[in-house]
Amino acid sequence: MASTGQGGSPYKHPYHLVDPSPWPLLSAFAAGLLVTGIILQAHYGMMWPLVLGAAGTLACMFGWWRDVIKESMTPGVHSAVARLGMRYGMILFIASEVMFFVAFFWAYFHFALYPEHVSGATQAIWPPQGILTFDPFHLPFLNTLILLLSGCTVTWAHHALLHNDRKGMIVGLALTVLLGLIFTGLQAWEYAVAPFPFRDGGVYPSVFFLATGFHGFHVIVGTIFLAVCLFRAIAGHFTPEKHFGFEAAAWYWHFVDVVWLFLFVSIYWWGAGEIAPH
Repeated sequence: MASTGQGGSPYKHPYHLVDPSPWPLLSAFAAGLLVTGIILQAHYGMMWPLVLGAAGTLACMFGWWRDVIKESMTPGVHSAVARLGMRYGMILFIASEVMFFVAFFWAYFHFALYPEHVSGATQAIWPPQGILTFDPFHLPFLNTLILLLSGCTVTWAHHALLHNDRKGMIVGLALTVLLGLIFTGLQAWEYAVAPFPFRDGGVYPSVFFLATGFHGFHVIVGTIFLAVCLFRAIAGHFTPEKHFGFEAAAWYWHFVDVVWLFLFVSIYWWGAGEIAPH
């Protein structure tokens, strides 16, 4: 048994030494299989790698988060210094996600600003000839309002937590999760009625589904993240002084909101062409 330091910590220093864990390696393999499954399903109709990759990724998320929650509930392990390090880590993670989406916007604006670079195009116009686009102030605008409202509810939940209002925190989190699910459902419906094909439609559908699809994936991850926080809030895991798990989820959700605003303005609104009939 390790000796206990100040504040009930099992260490004689304020840092947290992570125990050996299988989750980073397993998560890498599961995520790799998930991406491979997406490619195989899109090109060859193979569904089982996608299902297996998604199930493996969810299982790794569950196992990894379970271990982190256990750590956070162990007195003295997540010290003030350790929590500061986790904040820096979350900030760097979100920064890497920003650059991830920069690549998608770069691809979109490259062809939107220089449509003559579109292979096989007979006219240098954007969107390409024959492409009908969404009405930006129809379903996309509704989804924008939903995400903005969800940003308000998660901020409400955080404010309630800081004021030790457990009921307000739970209600705010529950509403945020519900709004995330509604957004995902509406985006799935949008894809189902899209006026351009998912496959073999040219460069516009490629950049559209790549950018909005990966954003939708991040919404799903963020919704799961917040749902875990909701269950933890019901279990009484968070206090006004110690709630980094919820804080990280709120940061991630605000990042998702901001990315969607850029998507709405640049792809749906600025990049709109001939509007498809509703």
